[in-house]
Amino acid sequence: MSAPTTAPKTALVISAHAADFVWRCGGAIALHAAMGYQVTVVCLSFGERGESAKLWKDPGMTLDRVKSARRAEAEAAAAALGVHDLIEFDLGDYPLHLTQDDKFRLVDVIRKVQPRFMLSHSQYDPYNTDHMYTTQVALECRMIAQAWGHNPGEKVLGAPQLYLFEPHQTEQMGWKPDTFLDITPVWDKKRAAIECMEGQEHLWDYYTRVAQNRANHFMRNSGGQGGGRKAQFAEGFQSIFPRTVDEL
Repeated sequence: MSAPTTAPKTALVISAHAADFVWRCGGAIALHAAMGYQVTVVCLSFGERGESAKLWKDPGMTLDRVKSARRAEAEAAAAALGVHDLIEFDLGDYPLHLTQDDKFRLVDVIRKVQPRFMLSHSQYDPYNTDHMYTTQVALECRMIAQAWGHNPGEKVLGAPQLYLFEPHQTEQMGWKPDTFLDITPVWDKKRAAIECMEGQEHLWDYYTRVAQNRANHFMRNSGGQGGGRKAQFAEGFQSIFPRTVDEL
């Protein structure tokens, strides 16, 4: 008699543009992949119009060439992080917009993945409205995926936590982290993924410094000078929903 199979542990990242999942939660992706999670990343766009300035400076550059370059960068970064499935919706950016059919397509992904947790952007971002729009869509599609009346007969979604990863100009976004994740063991994978994003080379060292700063916060909040756990690199997240625990 064969042993019963257990469902794989899964997680889902909903990224507005091709590079967002790398800067903001690449460590979480790599760390959970190493723990056996199947991490799916949905890129709603390639960031081809608004987040590819270096590429657009090349003479004779075209939209199709930029998208092709960004696709290749995202796929290389996903491989470096151990992403299980990279799904590229290719919906365009600046502005990003989803039709109802696009949203239902995302609901289908959420139900198929059945994530234990989800990751997306801050709820407010006046510098990049594609980001906060993506999280609005993520919340809406999470809700629809939980509805028994949507495509009756399908397995509905439970109640996965939605973590908001760190925005670019943190203090301006009203983003307040309540969770810090030590990504030191997989930092080399995140840095390799960061360096895949050649169209935004100016951000490579910036997000290295962010990870180092969050490592300090990880240490202070895990015991501080009285015995905090050392970390060299970390990521911060803000949870949307209350967490239910048996032990603090």
